[in-house]
This record gives sequence, C-alpha cells and structure tokens, in this order.
Amino acid sequence: MRVRFLLLIVMLFAGAVPARAAPAAALERGTAVIDPGALRELDRGRFGIGRMLSPERSANIPLTDSQLFALPSMAPVRGAIEGEFERYIARHKVRLPNETIGVGDGFDFQLFDRAMLDSPDTRLVLAGIVNRMDRTYVREVDCGEIRLIYRLTRTNVADGGADAVSPRLPMTLNLVLKARVEGQDIACSEIAGRWLAAGELSLTGAELAARLLAKDGPFDLVGNTNIDRIETNLQIAHAPKSAVRYFRTDYLLKVFRYDPQTRVFAEAPMENQIDRDRILADDNLRRAFKAWLLDPEHLVAFDRGTALIPEQFLAHGAIAPTPVGFDPSDLQPEFGLLQGEGTTAHPVFDEADVVAALRKASADGVKLQNIKSVAGFERRLNDVTCSGCHQTRGIGGFHFPGVDWMAARPSNSTVVPASPHFFGDQVRRRDILASLRDSRPPDYSRGFSSRPQSRGAAELAGTEYGDGWGAHCYVQNNVRGNPVAGNDASFRNWTCAEGLACQAAGKTSGIGMCFVKSR
Repeated sequence: MRVRFLLLIVMLFAGAVPARAAPAAALERGTAVIDPGALRELDRGRFGIGRMLSPERSANIPLTDSQLFALPSMAPVRGAIEGEFERYIARHKVRLPNETIGVGDGFDFQLFDRAMLDSPDTRLVLAGIVNRMDRTYVREVDCGEIRLIYRLTRTNVADGGADAVSPRLPMTLNLVLKARVEGQDIACSEIAGRWLAAGELSLTGAELAARLLAKDGPFDLVGNTNIDRIETNLQIAHAPKSAVRYFRTDYLLKVFRYDPQTRVFAEAPMENQIDRDRILADDNLRRAFKAWLLDPEHLVAFDRGTALIPEQFLAHGAIAPTPVGFDPSDLQPEFGLLQGEGTTAHPVFDEADVVAALRKASADGVKLQNIKSVAGFERRLNDVTCSGCHQTRGIGGFHFPGVDWMAARPSNSTVVPASPHFFGDQVRRRDILASLRDSRPPDYSRGFSSRPQSRGAAELAGTEYGDGWGAHCYVQNNVRGNPVAGNDASFRNWTCAEGLACQAAGKTSGIGMCFVKSR
C-alpha cells in the first residue's frame, strides 16, 4: 500500500497526462447534474435543504446549520453524530495513549470542529444531483433513487477575489429520494427517459434549472415527499505524518432513515456495511453470516454486486481511513473475515470455504462475472461495503465532493466534482437508464470499484477510468515471484492501453497502475 501511495504521488507531481481524457460532461450526461449555475438556482429554490426538510419555510431564507440541526426531525442525527465523536475520542485515547486528539493547534489528531454543525455561519449547500435508478433492483416500486448532495460551507468568509480559498468544509450530506413515490402516475420508463433527454440539452445555469423543473422535466414530481433517508460523510479527524505513523484522515459514515409517521430521521443500519467486530465476537452470528453469503443464490448476487446483506449482520456507522493500510491502528472494514487477513484467529471464511463455493457454482453451471478466485471474493467482500468503496479511487474519502458554485471561478477546469470511480461508473448507469426507458430488462450488475465493467470499455478506452494512464490494472504473470497471483482469473482482463504497462503497487497484490512503458 505504501508503494501504491508513492506511485500516486509521483503521478500527481510528475505532470504527466493520461493517454486520453474523457470529458466529464459527456460521461455524466443524463445521470447527474453538475452545472454550477443550475445548482445555484436549484439550491435557492425547491432543492435548498431548508425547503426540503422544512417546506413551510420561505425559499428566500436559507437554513443555517444551527437552525437545520435544531429541527425536530434532525435532532437524532445531531445526537448520533455526537455519540460517534465521543466513541472515536475514547477509542483513540486507549489505543494511542501517547497522542492527543482535539480541535486546534497542539493536537496530534485534529478533530472536525463539531461547533460548525451548530454555527449560524455555516450551511449545507447543494453541490450536485445524482440519478441512481441503477438501484431500482432494491425496490422496483420506487424506480431507484435520486440523490441531492449537499456540502457544508462557511457563509461568513470575506470575498477574497479570484484567488479566494473555498469556504467549503469536509462534510457532505446526501438526501436520498425515491425516484417515484406511491400515488404518482408515472412509470419508471418515463422517469428514465426524462433524465436521458435532459442529458442531451445544451442549456446551462438558470435556463437548465428551469427546464429540469418543467412539467415534463426529470424534477417535475420530485419534492420532500420523496425523502427516504439521509447519508452523512464527514472528515472526523486527520493527522500529519509523525515519528509513529504516516499521515491519515478518517471519515465517519452514517445513515438515517426517515420515518413519515414520527417525521424523524432515525439512525439505521448501513447497506452492506458488515459489522466486522460483532460478527467475529459471536460464533453463532459468524456461522450464520458464512452460511448466508455462501448460499448459491446469494453468492450470485454478491458476485453481481446486487446482494442485500440482512440487517442482522450490519453496522450503524463506519470509519473509513485514508489512505488505507498505512497505520496498524487503521479501522479496516472487513479485513480479518478471510483467513490470512488481519490478526483474528477465527476468521469467518477460509480459502477452503471460498474454493468449495466457487467449485459448486461451476458444477451447477453458474457463470460468475467477477469472483473467479479467492482474491476476487476477498476484493468483493470489501468492495460492497460503504467504507470499502469509499477507500477505492475516491478523492480524500469522498466519491462526490460536488461542485463549488460559491467559488470565484466555479467552472475552473481544475475543479473535479467527482472521483474516477464515479465517472467510470456512468456508462453502466446510463445503460441501465436506457433499458428502463425502453422497457427492456436492465442488467444491474457492476464490476469492482477499481475497474469499470467491460460494457463501458469502448467509451472509457484510453482514459484513467478504463485502461489509460493512472488506471487500475493487473500485473500479468509477474507479481514478485508469485505466478499464481499473476494468473488470477478475477482480474486477468484488467489490462492497459497500447504504450502503457501495469506496474505493481504492492509486495503481494497483483493490482497496480497503468504507466508509460519504460524504454
């Protein structure tokens, strides 16, 4: 992992350019809204978080954080976040007794300043809108999800001109909406068609916002009655490199489901976020989880990325460290569930379990798409979780930092609203939208977070999202004397474009990055 990070640093500072850069706007057409002017208009109107969570308020009065978290519906959110902070502090005092943790200068670990959540000088600003109808398989009646993503932002920052530093803070709140609610007379095919049609528009700013909200636009029937849950991601703490550790940044992930009866957001299990510690501590739970996941039907869904792990095995929160693997105290998501990982003496799975399950699937004529080896099973085990996904090709713990339309130059090309994982997945999502629009059975399967499926190979060819410079790849038949790893069928098609070679980024893993071939 250290080698991988050093290679990444070289990439960032060497000034090299990918083999071919795919235009972000082209990749997200019809699947997301990232136009700064349109987001500004939508934030000031229907999709301002104050209007969404407190619709009786005037659209002209933005809700500050102190007012937002004072809403009865949001009190449990604030309380749960406070509890996570206290547990995080206590855990580090025990595990790292020689290091201090707090807010401000003089601390080894710098905590996120919780006062910002109650400040009249901050508010959550709409930073992007993302179509997730590719999740229709979760509940077909909902037609999937629409996500309004808000970024915590200071509002009392003086205008510093063109070179002003962004007032944004490292926290996002994702307001997840059902794409369709009960009683709405519209088909999933119509919703998908509206999104794809909007993706072909050449409009920007207020004109685009108006068209999206129009009678036949994708946002026509979207409002506060569509709310399903809130997902939060905040940088709970960061620490610079020291004599005892590498630098690290920890991100706290939480989910709160909306109860329309009580009108409150209640803490909820996180989808597929395996509760590693609880499972390893309970023999009965460990056996039950093992039996559930290796069941042939569940194994197929797990391979396709569509498995929905029962709540009895899930956690209510997660800490995702970035970069992962540097510090022995990192809170890994699932490391330790498979024999040979972590330090646990009683893993949930061992290699024999996985090999036997794969052999049975093959004997039954089941063709798995992604998991074709123990290493593939291991990667998927981490990949399906919230924390594991956020640690893969993210931007400092986020997959969608969003658009900073409050910046002096919000359309500056150096501003990247989303991660390589996000952009690399847009071809798959758009393909599903097209299937829904045309009333064809959608293929909801997905590849690993590190590498898009082959269905997007043509559009992503030569880019960092596919097989271009900086893409994740697999070193074929040459992994530091480990010929078995070099022939792993789960990753054998992770090749590099012509002129590039896959360079290993770890001592034992065959996963690397595509770089220019050495002469």
